[in-house]
Amino acid sequence: MHIIRRVRFPASLLFLLFAIASTALPKPSFAKIKEKDGINWVGWSDDLFERSKKEKKLVILDLEAIWCHWCHVMEETTYANAKVKALLAKHFIAVRVDQDARPDLSARYEDFGWPATILFAPDGKEIAKRAGYIPPEAMLIMLQAFVDDPTPGPSISPEETAVVAEGHSLSKETRANQERLFKAAYDKKQGSWGFNQKFLNWNATELAIKKAALGDKEAEDMAKQTLEAQKNLIDPVWGGVYQYSTGGVWTEKHFEKIMQFQAENMKIYSLAYAQWKDPSYKSSIEAIAKFLNTFLLSPEGSYYTSQDADVVQGKHSDDYFKLDDKARRKKGIPRIDKNRYARENAWVVQAMTSAYAATGEDQYLAAAIKASDWVTKERSISGGGFKHGESEKDGPYLGDTLAMGQAYLALYAVTADRALLQRAVSAADFIDKNFRAGPKAAGYLSSKSMLAGTFAPAPNLDENINLARFSNLLFHYSGEAKHQEMARFAMRYLASPQLSDRFSAGTLLVDLEESVSPIHITVVGKKADPAAKALFLAAAAYPGTYKRMDWLDIAEGPLPNTQAQYPTLKDAAAFACSATRCSLPARNPAQIAERVAQISK
Repeated sequence: MHIIRRVRFPASLLFLLFAIASTALPKPSFAKIKEKDGINWVGWSDDLFERSKKEKKLVILDLEAIWCHWCHVMEETTYANAKVKALLAKHFIAVRVDQDARPDLSARYEDFGWPATILFAPDGKEIAKRAGYIPPEAMLIMLQAFVDDPTPGPSISPEETAVVAEGHSLSKETRANQERLFKAAYDKKQGSWGFNQKFLNWNATELAIKKAALGDKEAEDMAKQTLEAQKNLIDPVWGGVYQYSTGGVWTEKHFEKIMQFQAENMKIYSLAYAQWKDPSYKSSIEAIAKFLNTFLLSPEGSYYTSQDADVVQGKHSDDYFKLDDKARRKKGIPRIDKNRYARENAWVVQAMTSAYAATGEDQYLAAAIKASDWVTKERSISGGGFKHGESEKDGPYLGDTLAMGQAYLALYAVTADRALLQRAVSAADFIDKNFRAGPKAAGYLSSKSMLAGTFAPAPNLDENINLARFSNLLFHYSGEAKHQEMARFAMRYLASPQLSDRFSAGTLLVDLEESVSPIHITVVGKKADPAAKALFLAAAAYPGTYKRMDWLDIAEGPLPNTQAQYPTLKDAAAFACSATRCSLPARNPAQIAERVAQISK
């Protein structure tokens, strides 16, 4: 080991110190920087390594999250240690970054979880990467080892050479392997995909719901078992979803409430409710919305980012979250991260839109529109893109524009407001112009610029899954070949050999959707006609995410992508179309599902 070679401590002592690093200890507060711990923390900047060379110091990056329990523990224990502070002051430039604020750094180090501790040589090369809490003793050993010899340790492996797939779909062998992994990764006893941390894997659950709709009983059982088990992570008092549970069970909860988990859970329960009409799924939607609108909703209608895990920094909150509302409030409320990011708000818009489609309840659509309007006003940049936060220098990152493009398309599908479809097109165009990988590569990059002039931007798996799904569906709405080409360019990255053996239910979703046309439901009639609106709402509630929704009102002119010619009718009607044929007209909402079934045989 690198540390043994440099410091020559007995192996038994090193084993003890690293064992300490994985055990539960106290906790700290995130934002009390200079005043609290005496370390001269700085932010990540383009000139970071120029300064590092000039001062002949190493760089330590403390990449953490405002909501993260063990990040707080690091601050209260490790970074409060006098010897650690002295060593950092003498030999290191100390950098602290909230990973929610920097999607580019977050994407690069997300496999390490938070906190992630990264050491760099003055030339910007990584020399050590550590995941999770590091107690003071282990931190001192590690820091001193790299001060003595700043060469890369065993945690650093060569950058993987990207190999671009030849085609834009999965090979037969890769598809079969992913299908095998889909079943092998499922915990039949506890539910959900994965055996250690328990949480709702949204891509895998959506795939199971989709398979169930096609008649796969095993997938239906997987989805329903997981949805039932996931209810253990919904706060019974305030609503909202805890991040996950450890130990392979659903009872060892981590209590932070992060926006992506709220949004994705709401979307999945909405899909499940649309398909099976189980009232408990609707209750889960309502519980998440209750938390969002009680704790994360800003006065302007936008949403804050997260709620901390603990009410008292550094102390686990099991007992606190067993209390009722009155008792909790008496002790205080866990801190809310009041940053408002474009990406996180776009996630809420998508979730609220899904809830509206499934339930038909107007409050969800009103919330989605209000948040979308806020992001459009406050976070838009020239060309159809979005900045992440308030600063003009904040981005652009792929995730913000991608999530807003998805949000606009989701809103168009439940409102038929053509201005929203055009905004989705503009977002896609901005993405293709600014984030496309080089001509000999594939996929889309997480950020536009180099990280401190050292690391080239790289594609991210989840972002490329979402981009492929977004641009493929957008192609069917717009009829523009460039959007289909974007989906295929992203899929070439997803189908690459370096990713093909890694379980990715999202990649299976992309592969499935790109192989067929979505169900296309068009309502023909005036938008002022209540009968036409009733048909449109019924069509929106039809189960599934891979469908195209249009409303043809002659007063607005032809649809953006006219593949079928619809008759002029005296009364409102709806038509379901596949790639090759259209149904008879549906005259009332109850006929929508029947018409879709007609053309799906």
